[in-house]
Amino acid sequence: MKTLTLLRHAKSGYDDPLLRDFDRPLNARGRTAAATIGKWLRKAQEKAEMPDFDHVAASPAVRVRQTIDGVETGMRARLAPIYETRIYLASSATLTELIAGFADHHQHAMLIGHNPGLEDLLLELVPPGSRNRHEAEIKYPTATLARLDLDIDTWSKIDGGQAVLSHFIRPRDLDPTLGPDE
Repeated sequence: MKTLTLLRHAKSGYDDPLLRDFDRPLNARGRTAAATIGKWLRKAQEKAEMPDFDHVAASPAVRVRQTIDGVETGMRARLAPIYETRIYLASSATLTELIAGFADHHQHAMLIGHNPGLEDLLLELVPPGSRNRHEAEIKYPTATLARLDLDIDTWSKIDGGQAVLSHFIRPRDLDPTLGPDE
């Protein structure tokens, strides 16, 4: 059994039109959301609802790095990510290929990146009609965390339709002020 947790970066700003997409920082709401998800993770790990991650792969984009900083602050623990350039704006096919290459001694991996790749990956791995999938079909918001349980013994066997989506945690589920603007 392998566990794959997907985390979309938190809300970023678009204030500087001259800034490259890669360099966009989090806005205030994003910083709060990242820390909120980190606090939830800490509590969930204390209750054994979420595993301690033995492998974290992340996009090197500024907004992802800042999301990790916020999550680590909320968790009061380090994630120690490996920054992988291929994750930046990757398709689900690229993400699947990357995951298939994870070392098999890793049981609980986390992947931190961007949409639409993360959302597409989740929808490919989790069969239609599964518990929690409906919310993900509607939208995979920023700073949302999804835990997928995979009945595989080696990462190379990752394939569509075989994951169980056990958690789909949006920042607004934890703090309504982090929900969408009306």
